[in-house]
Amino acid sequence: MKNILETLNPEQADAAKTIDGPLLILAGAGSGKTKTITTRLAYMIENGIFPSSILTLTFTNKAASEMRQRAFSLIGESLDHLPLLSTFHKFGLIFLKHYMNRLGRDNSFVIIDTDDKKKILKAFETNLPISLVANEISKYKNNLIEPEEAISSALMPNYKLIATAYKKYELYLKDNNLVDFDDLLALPYKILDNDNELAKTISQRYRYIMVDEYQDTNDLQFKLLQKLCTSHNNICVVGDDDQSIYGWRGANIKNILDFDKNFKDAKVVKLTKNYRSTSKILKAANSLIQFNRNRMDKKLDSTKDEGKNIEIFGSGDEKEESYRVSRKIKSLIDSGTNPNDIAILYRINALSRSIEEGLNKEAIPYKMVGGLKFYERAEIKDIISYLRLIQNPNDDFSLKRVINRPKRSIGKATVDKLYSLAFQKNCSVYKLIKDENKLLEDYLPKKAFKSLNDFIKKLKNLAKKESIFELIDDVEETFKIKEYYSLLPDSLEKVANIDEFYGLFRDFSMQHADATLEEFLNDITLQSDQDQIDDKNISVMSIHAAKGLEFEHLFVIGVEEGFFPLLGDGTDLEEERRLGYVAITRAKKELTISHVESRFYKGRRAHLLKSRFISEAGLSSGVLKLKSNSNYKKGDLVKHKIFGIGRVVNVGRVKKDYKLTINFGGTIKDIISTFVARV
Repeated sequence: MKNILETLNPEQADAAKTIDGPLLILAGAGSGKTKTITTRLAYMIENGIFPSSILTLTFTNKAASEMRQRAFSLIGESLDHLPLLSTFHKFGLIFLKHYMNRLGRDNSFVIIDTDDKKKILKAFETNLPISLVANEISKYKNNLIEPEEAISSALMPNYKLIATAYKKYELYLKDNNLVDFDDLLALPYKILDNDNELAKTISQRYRYIMVDEYQDTNDLQFKLLQKLCTSHNNICVVGDDDQSIYGWRGANIKNILDFDKNFKDAKVVKLTKNYRSTSKILKAANSLIQFNRNRMDKKLDSTKDEGKNIEIFGSGDEKEESYRVSRKIKSLIDSGTNPNDIAILYRINALSRSIEEGLNKEAIPYKMVGGLKFYERAEIKDIISYLRLIQNPNDDFSLKRVINRPKRSIGKATVDKLYSLAFQKNCSVYKLIKDENKLLEDYLPKKAFKSLNDFIKKLKNLAKKESIFELIDDVEETFKIKEYYSLLPDSLEKVANIDEFYGLFRDFSMQHADATLEEFLNDITLQSDQDQIDDKNISVMSIHAAKGLEFEHLFVIGVEEGFFPLLGDGTDLEEERRLGYVAITRAKKELTISHVESRFYKGRRAHLLKSRFISEAGLSSGVLKLKSNSNYKKGDLVKHKIFGIGRVVNVGRVKKDYKLTINFGGTIKDIISTFVARV
């Protein structure tokens, strides 16, 4: 029998050979995680464990497929019985097809997608953005909150409306025997939670469980895993607490941090040999992440050489940043570097606009990974459509896009009537409204007719503006585009994109005092419509989208306080730092980190400090140096994001944390130590 463990290092082999009992494989970035767990799966089968008793859960079909292929290639033979490798949701579907009747429902249910869900919710007429309602209902389900509980706990009118819609939605799904994506996890848990004997049966069927990317599991997935371990404790989870970056969508880092508490007598194997990055890159990553308090201690060691120094670009503004990054990329490509080996990362999607502009000017082909190019985003296309209508009210294409966005009681039926009548009369919709107002008054619903005329009047008033400098403010004040998008899911990102565009418009109008709106629209059209015919493109993406990827040459832009890390209410600074760690560890050979002294922010130019992450990574001493968390003592100087810098006057303990009494310039505050950093 071929020794399938011979290609593993000692730590990987230890993990692969540990079969019984709870096991956490703490796999650092680039440490051969997939190789280890696929070898473990093959090792289990080769040593007589019945394949169909093994359940491996992943987050994507692609990951499940890759594991299956790699494990079977190691075994080198076909199997009569196969282990189940699937996503959490695919497992939920298989389970429900067998046990849906335990809820008094037929097993021949139909799964609806997101569009179906929104269509159902739209019929309930909540007068709230459908995306918002759908998103909140998803949260209810993932937190196992029933409709009645949601209604009784709703304190604000809008949430009372959402909870009521949730109740109607659930009744509709049951009456029509439908399930949505969230039900594929919530319903199996409910069935197992209500039937302990069934939970034991399923647990005995899958006596060995493996979970990939365990740091990304949410509370519901954790509870489901507990049910699957009802009759045994043979659970192996693989992940990296330092790469837990999805807290905003429900992932709970405590699942991995508390694994040894949740599963008794757990073994932890740390994979710390990194096969991806040079020593200097890993030194920066290790230095940065040690500032997090809530983590499992580990330090990555490179199997590569020392490598080049990490380069820091300090620029005056985003235009200079874009120029410097683009010129360096151009130089790399001209010297023979494959564009596919180059990537640009950022924390906030709105930063892509300026970097895209620089790449276009240098004629560097690029692709947006996991997202849209700046000018292709819905919120940006909406604003451009408004500007095009102000410039040319006969633009029927732009009118159709924004005629009811934000909502102004002009529904699809009304729009169809308008465009049909305009076609019959061989004129634009604008001309139809202007010249045939009396006809339309009898032809359209009263509310729609009034809203339509009000809309056209507003466009006319904006078209009268002689200077374009204040036009963008007038457009926002008139149509409340930011207010509309602030109510939708991912509102912070969308509003940031809108602010970026408004800043671009103001910058253009300041630099071209005599420019017209038409010239501005032509300028951005050239930016947004450039054809990229080369198959070899550099990659441009958010750090979130880069997780799991690696590049020879990496650029991280926008590394300033307020941009990276993001700061403000609800910000998790430790998750921001984990994002920094993920960003750095995407680089294999060369890493460039870029920051600017000022950039447009929320529509205005803001002066910025370079990110604390640069100094925490040991790459600069020119900013406030924050020391890693350790025992605090009287006299220590600390910094709080709201109160500023103060001096510790007393230290107490609260469980694992310190309670610090701090003098902020004469104001005394008691603050938990995790909310400050030592200066």
